[in-house]
Amino acid sequence: MGYKAIVIDTKDNVATALTTLARGIRVAVEIHDREESILLRSNIPEGHKFALQDMEEGEPIIKYGEEIGQCTTKIFRGDYVHVHNVASQPKEGEI
Repeated sequence: MGYKAIVIDTKDNVATALTTLARGIRVAVEIHDREESILLRSNIPEGHKFALQDMEEGEPIIKYGEEIGQCTTKIFRGDYVHVHNVASQPKEGEI
């Protein structure tokens, strides 16, 4: 059986769900050439992110090796990471 989530870059602190995942399940993800099991604290829709580690308010969210936003509240390992707890970074040239 393959992975149900993917981590692209070694700097990433979130994984992307490859299918809809239910709260309370453990998901195996490959992180830094090792497999880890993450207990999901939230339902995660397909294509959305969940935290690989605990993060404090103001910390950057890293996906694909790039900062995509900052935590607006404490996020725990296994939490759903989306607009309710992340402020997005404007792209270069945007106001």
